[in-house]
Amino acid sequence: VQLQASGGGLVQAGDSLRLSCVASGRPLTTFAVAWFRQAPGKEREFVAAAKYSGGYPGKYAESVKGRFTISRDNAKNSVYLQMSSLRPEDTAVYYCGADSSVISSNLGSRSGYHYWGQGTQVTVSS
Repeated sequence: VQLQASGGGLVQAGDSLRLSCVASGRPLTTFAVAWFRQAPGKEREFVAAAKYSGGYPGKYAESVKGRFTISRDNAKNSVYLQMSSLRPEDTAVYYCGADSSVISSNLGSRSGYHYWGQGTQVTVSS
């Protein structure tokens, strides 16, 4: 499966932004999906994940809980990350990941995902 992330940009603190990740090659309905981010000089870190089917509330990093929401649109074979109340520390390149065999305990682990998009830059100014 190929993933294409988009939607990043330059925003001010407190603003909202929605990232999109469109998949091609295979339907995402059989994949767990996630967003990770990587700030300059830092390791790629987990942001949010959604399991294979609907009804799952999502798993979130503590730093974004209550501000970010992951969702999926199976008809568009897409995953979204709605980000609100953005902070300067949210500045990073955001990557979407997917895998068809992630176990629940590994949803927040980078090693759980085999497929990755190219990343989209999010910059939050203070």
